Amino acid sequence: MFDADTTAAALSPWGLGVLGLLVGSFMNVVVHRLPAMLWREWWKDSVEFQLSDEQAWTPLFGSRSKPPAQLAAAAAAVSVELDKTSAETLLRPGSRCPSCGHVLRWYENIPVLSWLVLRGRCSACKTRISARYPLVELGTGALFAAAAASFGARPETLVWCAAIWLLLTMALIDLDTTLLPDGLTLPLIGLGLAASLAGWTGTPVASAAAGALAGYGVLWAVGFLYGRLRGVNAMAEGDMKMLAGIGALLGWQALPSALLMAAGVGAVVGIVLIAGFGRERSKPIPFGPYLALGGLASIFFGPALRELWHL
Repeated sequence: MFDADTTAAALSPWGLGVLGLLVGSFMNVVVHRLPAMLWREWWKDSVEFQLSDEQAWTPLFGSRSKPPAQLAAAAAAVSVELDKTSAETLLRPGSRCPSCGHVLRWYENIPVLSWLVLRGRCSACKTRISARYPLVELGTGALFAAAAASFGARPETLVWCAAIWLLLTMALIDLDTTLLPDGLTLPLIGLGLAASLAGWTGTPVASAAAGALAGYGVLWAVGFLYGRLRGVNAMAEGDMKMLAGIGALLGWQALPSALLMAAGVGAVVGIVLIAGFGRERSKPIPFGPYLALGGLASIFFGPALRELWHL
């Protein structure tokens, strides 16, 4: 077992900052691979249970109707393309260049440092590597260090680090793909409720449970009302689950601040994109990054924000 001094050092801002760099490196892998894994599974299920399954056709179109031949041809074509793709997981295969497939050596996979040494290019094909990779690592390290400074060098601080990781990962995936996977939103809800039961976050169990229900319910109500008025679904279920996770972690009292922050920043960015960059009004803007911002702000500055807005 680690002694008290070693534990204190590991959980200090410097210790958790280094952990954040490593976790940020893995975050880049998750952001890149998890959506591809989900899409591959979706296409596989579509081929097996929809495009080529008569039992999925009959309940809607009737027993006298048969699936068009084009569906079988489409299923066969999709199967051929699926066979060309690799069944990746989050851990296998190892990190590699997306352009040439070069497998990164251990010294090419050191957070931030390797990107600087390689001057932001693959060592094999010299393709430019996005600066987002080291920025994500630095940002995660900085937030982990901030958590240690805010909540102290104690094991419970790791709960906040896990929440930070989940929020950042969801924000990046939603920004890239407009997806908020259940594999990230549901663990945030579970983390909040479990940490509340264990007394690690200081959020009472009743407040955490109410926060989870209210977080989901508020956005569900917004989406339902907007849909009835405009005939357009304004809220995805992933957003509802994400806010439910924030409510479970911080309690229902944090939801107004998180929502005000998310909606305010989201509205400003949306106006700038539409007015300044010609973005189409009909094109959806992912809400997950702004929910993540509201959640992070509430984690670090929750009481101050509630006092500022008299909530």
